[in-house]
Amino acid sequence: MIKANNIHKHYGDLEVLKGVDLHIKKGEIVAIVGPSGAGKTTLLQILGTLDKPSKSDTSQVLINNQNTLHLSDKELSKFRNKHIGFIFQFHQLLPEFTALENVCIPAYIGNNSKVQAETEAKSILNFLGLSHRINHKPNELSGGEQQRVAVARALINKPSVIFADEPSGNLDTASAQNLHELFFKLRDQFGQTFVIVTHNEELANMADRKLEMVDGKIVNKVLIK
Repeated sequence: MIKANNIHKHYGDLEVLKGVDLHIKKGEIVAIVGPSGAGKTTLLQILGTLDKPSKSDTSQVLINNQNTLHLSDKELSKFRNKHIGFIFQFHQLLPEFTALENVCIPAYIGNNSKVQAETEAKSILNFLGLSHRINHKPNELSGGEQQRVAVARALINKPSVIFADEPSGNLDTASAQNLHELFFKLRDQFGQTFVIVTHNEELANMADRKLEMVDGKIVNKVLIK
């Protein structure tokens, strides 16, 4: 499903990633943990095609057997829209749009019709318990509701993999717990693969595997389930 080999990342003289290798299977939920500055978010952004590793002839990032490092920017945008969903610590919803409109945006980018996009968005929002909030704007929603709208937006194009960066870091304890349980419900129902960067030990210990990063390297791999 996801295979990365020899991933390095330099910012000037600073080497943030030092030859990372990993393999994530379809339908797996993997947590990436470690101290701040270990390179977790940088790795997630490279795996999610938002950034590229420092150039190396032996580096590769495979998603569904496609080496994303060989795609042009235009091809990469299309691939990302079709195959990848993102959830961030801050929901990044557009404040002028309703929950329904926010969820539909990736579908519109993917050239789906308005009817098709809205039908799918309503179905996902209903699944997430938000059918009564579809016409509310982000400032009319609670933090937990905003993050569930962001999850719906990540799901709208039925991506193969969802990358999440501290997805519950801005939520209260109850909302965080609900979000964590939702990830596993989604995986069990739709078969999505989740790669989650988190400082939340409870979430990390719920995952199928936990990868610990220190100083730009994966130093420990823990099989939990």
